[in-house]
Amino acid sequence: MSTQTPIPTTPSTTGLTATRRQLWAALEARDEQAAAAAVLGAHDAGVPAEELLLDVIGPVQARIGAEWAADRIGVAQEHAATAIQDRVVAALAHRTADAPASCPKTGTAPRRVTVACVDGEWHALPARLLAEVLRGRGFLVDYLGAHVPTPHLIAHLHQTGTDVVALSSSLPLRLPTAHAAVTAVQAIGLPVLVGGAAFGPDGRYARLLGADGWAPDARAAARLLAAGPPRPDTAPPTTTDDLPHLADQEYTLVTRARTQLVRQVLQGLQDTVPAMAGYTDRQRERTAEDIAHIVDFLGASLYVDDPELFTGFVTWTAGILRARGVPGDALIAALDLLAEAQHDFPRARAHLAAGRRALLHVPAPPAPGPRS
Repeated sequence: MSTQTPIPTTPSTTGLTATRRQLWAALEARDEQAAAAAVLGAHDAGVPAEELLLDVIGPVQARIGAEWAADRIGVAQEHAATAIQDRVVAALAHRTADAPASCPKTGTAPRRVTVACVDGEWHALPARLLAEVLRGRGFLVDYLGAHVPTPHLIAHLHQTGTDVVALSSSLPLRLPTAHAAVTAVQAIGLPVLVGGAAFGPDGRYARLLGADGWAPDARAAARLLAAGPPRPDTAPPTTTDDLPHLADQEYTLVTRARTQLVRQVLQGLQDTVPAMAGYTDRQRERTAEDIAHIVDFLGASLYVDDPELFTGFVTWTAGILRARGVPGDALIAALDLLAEAQHDFPRARAHLAAGRRALLHVPAPPAPGPRS
């Protein structure tokens, strides 16, 4: 790993910056004992567990993602560091297992909260951090982890006395699945609080999909839940009532044609991008994966009818590809080929055109030179 990407800092107690540095150094060395020692040592010194979770482990996890995006660490390194982080959270949780017997703000019996990631969401650490913060504040928590299929979630809720469900998702392409989960949970009479990057920085998609509440971070979620479980003002909306644009069937038709679209665009790129003639089988496989992600995010943007979701993804992808030496012309060519295939879908073409315009304004890569 590199030390180029700075860890985000937040106002906090003295010593958190040093603890972040120690934890990062341990992750660089893949030294789980040193990682645990950094966090548990700070806890021994009096730093509250919640601050260690949200102001140390959380920011370091964000740095792991930034280092991967910049191509300074590989997928395996990112997974190894994340696994160590998860075990450090567990070690810290074992120390603080004896939570207060009541919610500190109300003095009432602790509320039971089920925390889960939506189906297909594998980025579980944000949900895990929320679960531990809630436990520390006196809630009873059922933490179900990553990738919880909606039928299994509902079956669990029928068997427990849960008061509220907290759903997490980091990737906007999971929004259709999140919508199904929100609706299913509300149908059995339980409120749903959602959070994670998938729902937009201002929670716009949470409101669109009918969630009963949204929180930008774990502390905000804990405050909302301490005030009492959110309750829906009306009956859960149906998809057609809440998202009338889906009546045009563009989302359904694009997602159903995913395999065909990937194959068609890949073939078109081989004909229009000369550099692909020299690609290895692995490079062609990676290119197909990138095209599939583009189609998936196009589907998600069609589902919520927001081109900004798609433009945000393609500009992020441009940075990822640039860090890996892939020319930006290939991404623009892929969008053009997709647009040609969507000649009967005006919303899809509009979203693809917005993505193309956004790519033209992506800053040029820095001049080559030594890394600092």
